[in-house]
Amino acid sequence: MSTPHTTPARDARLRTLVALARLLERIEHSPQVRDPGAYRLLVQRIQAALAEDLPEDGRRAVLQVFPATAEIHENLHYAQAGLTRVSLDLSVATEMRTAALLARIAKAASGSGA
Repeated sequence: MSTPHTTPARDARLRTLVALARLLERIEHSPQVRDPGAYRLLVQRIQAALAEDLPEDGRRAVLQVFPATAEIHENLHYAQAGLTRVSLDLSVATEMRTAALLARIAKAASGSGA
């Protein structure tokens, strides 16, 4: 049954997006070699599905559950929003760990006479 903010058509589009996102995750985690043309077509279909009129809470749920689809969504909206789905705390912590690692490598390299 539809809520006031959804319609059967919007619900159907959301189910299509979920099916495409699920397929992309399966392909992403498969050890088999991907056909580039088929992969590109799947990504294009996901891009088109993301551009559709969807229930916003459903769209958010899909992006939380399916990381590859969330990455496509983020790339589509990068010019407007940047990397909005990545936690700022995680990004800062990663950058700090990287800087510390590079400092240790530089120190080790200078200590070894390299």
